[in-house]
Amino acid sequence: MQSLLRVVQPSIDYREVYLSFYEDWKSSGEDMVPWVIEKEPTNFQSMIDFLYEQDSEEKLKNDWVPHSTYWLMDESKQVVGAVNIRHRLNEKLFNSGGHIGYGIRPSERRKGYATFLLSAALEKTRNLGINRVLVVCDKGNIGSERTIIKNGGQFESEFVEEDGNVVRRFWIDQ
Repeated sequence: MQSLLRVVQPSIDYREVYLSFYEDWKSSGEDMVPWVIEKEPTNFQSMIDFLYEQDSEEKLKNDWVPHSTYWLMDESKQVVGAVNIRHRLNEKLFNSGGHIGYGIRPSERRKGYATFLLSAALEKTRNLGINRVLVVCDKGNIGSERTIIKNGGQFESEFVEEDGNVVRRFWIDQ
């Protein structure tokens, strides 16, 4: 299965399969992860433009950090996951966001997709010259914690967010 998975850059060509991915998340009622998939895709081209408008330092228009988004497609060419890679960390990301945020659509979990997606994201961070990668998950998210550890994550600490949510912080040296 793993050999048939591919990580792709968002494109208008994937509109229908992305909308299915988005609706799966919406209907689940769960928080959408990574944060970029919360962007409403009714105007699909606008959503695609949004994903590319901050992918380098030169394009930044606010105090965010540059970030890149990729989608994980399975053997049937369905979008099963998404990852957002932050090219550097600000204070908020250092405390509780990390370099990589990823999520697998609710109907496709427990199939090894997250492990594959995080591994692919780590390759992208290596290409960006990020040799020490921070990956976080909410305390109690055992599946995500296992995925991080499978990819070399070493637990460092916990961070308590303003709302009381506890985030577990892991570093992966590459």
